[in-house]
Amino acid sequence: MKGYFGKFLKIDLTSSKTEEIPISDEDQEKYVGGSTLAAKIIYENVKTGMDPLSPENPIVFATGPFTGSNVPMVSRAAICGISPGTGLWGEATTGGKFPMRLKGTGYDGILITGKAEKPVYVYVKEGVTEINDATHLWGKADSYETQEKIKAEVGDKASVACIGLGGENLIHYANIMNDEGRAAGRCGMGALMGSKNLKAIVVSGTMKSTIAHSEQLKTVINEARDSIMSNIYTQAYKLYGTNFYMDLAMRLGDAPAKYFTKSVFPAAKIHGPAFRDRYRMSNYACSGCPIGCGRIIKDFSDDIKQVDGPEYETVGAFGPLCMNFDTDSIVMANHLCNTHGIDTISAGVSIAFAMHLYEKGILTKEKAGMEISWGDKAIILKLIEMIINQEGIGKLLSKGVKQMAAELGADPEEAAHVKGLEIPMHDPRAYQGAALAYAVGPRGACHLKGAFYSLDAPGNELGLSLGITFTDKNDPNQKGALTAKLLQFCELYNSFTLCQFSPIPASMIAQILANITGKDFKTMDLLTFGERSLNLKRAINNKLGVTCEDDKLPEIARKALNEGGTAGIEPDMDMMLKEFYTVSKWDMETGKPTKEKLMELGLQKVAEDLYG
Repeated sequence: MKGYFGKFLKIDLTSSKTEEIPISDEDQEKYVGGSTLAAKIIYENVKTGMDPLSPENPIVFATGPFTGSNVPMVSRAAICGISPGTGLWGEATTGGKFPMRLKGTGYDGILITGKAEKPVYVYVKEGVTEINDATHLWGKADSYETQEKIKAEVGDKASVACIGLGGENLIHYANIMNDEGRAAGRCGMGALMGSKNLKAIVVSGTMKSTIAHSEQLKTVINEARDSIMSNIYTQAYKLYGTNFYMDLAMRLGDAPAKYFTKSVFPAAKIHGPAFRDRYRMSNYACSGCPIGCGRIIKDFSDDIKQVDGPEYETVGAFGPLCMNFDTDSIVMANHLCNTHGIDTISAGVSIAFAMHLYEKGILTKEKAGMEISWGDKAIILKLIEMIINQEGIGKLLSKGVKQMAAELGADPEEAAHVKGLEIPMHDPRAYQGAALAYAVGPRGACHLKGAFYSLDAPGNELGLSLGITFTDKNDPNQKGALTAKLLQFCELYNSFTLCQFSPIPASMIAQILANITGKDFKTMDLLTFGERSLNLKRAINNKLGVTCEDDKLPEIARKALNEGGTAGIEPDMDMMLKEFYTVSKWDMETGKPTKEKLMELGLQKVAEDLYG
């Protein structure tokens, strides 16, 4: 099928053997690409009770049919495997130049299995693969240094996706860094690389897959650019990055504070303009993006001349969640996490949990080895370093809040996670549907699998052609059906692949897909793709032990607050879950998609595995 090369590169690090895996037209049409096609490949390797850090757990780097085209905002790649942090389905996405160069190698993706005998990095250039020694980098070079040193070895026109100490030390929420400060941040994919002694994936190439209807595509691309540039958020992203949202988030009660126990705080101290006023900043963009939401801070300090600026999630995690309103420490926290490769969301939530438990006397000074007080900027930075270096209390914090609660004897209902993944900086009380999306989403508490803060909001027209319309965010009625549609729609971004900040409407996405592939896809086909993806990932989680009992929110992020935009509001989980299960045709007793639903979606093998 057009838009694809029709093959993945498979690398077995145990044997150092490589081979090409053909991807049939049928699988391309059914599973599209990106994280969905990765899920299809990974499904066959999933075993109940499997250790995510064992050599048998594969990691997949995948592009989609949009990647490598001239469509704006498509330089994205999905990195997938069974999460070391949750033991369930894991996926992260990244941008920069890496996705385009990955597709430019002549492969739609790379499947990596096994474990190298010693540290290595893999270099793929237009069909030629090298497995090179990385012992000179392991434990000696952070993520930025690793990228610089490998480029010096292979050439500057390569993109390097690598791990730092976070991945090497198998930290549960280690991430993968590429193109300097771009991160595949969630689910611990960096630890999965570290478990394989894989320091980096290096890609270089300019190969292009064939476009079926190039002239028609040019017309739609022009329309897509107009849609992007006329969108009300485009200029805000240009000026402030995602942190333009901080003020509005606080007013809506969507920005959690003091470890999900407050929602009112001095947002003006840490919002986008505050960073603009404080620092000399510039922005940068992923390949082919007309927006440029990335932040660069210049002349940050005498020792550090340039750093990647923090975005909304990071500012929220090391800011109000920890009751810290010092911008310098937030920038430095982000820099430490990027340098050594750990997820800023999970790190921030874990540190805030430590502060919460210290205040309650559950985590004592004797256990912690120090005082851990709210808003202590020096302690925040010290704890990040202890997490990275696996020192003292940092070793426990590196395991995430679920394990922290278990080892410290805290109430599990105070651990802010869903299925082991820490809750991000969108409070589930702000949008009833978001609470449900966290509970049933494929990778746990994920603000991108549902994205109610942008899709269930005034002015949203992205999903109108799919029947996705703006609703009363505080009304749980019919949120089950809406959440099902939004989850299905959001699956598309990581499949095609397309930046989630793209304001291209669904009808235009369908036109782009049809023009690239040559297949007569309709707008409503998009929801079928998304539903198939969602059910396949759910089946993977079912194989790994997930049931309906796991589809829940902890009390710390569910119980009504007495202040701010969500005062007195508690998500009606029972009502919404029942409706979601009914609409989605999931079994209320087992939490599995019904056999009929799986057969309807063409997932016959999955149906046989789950039901015999």
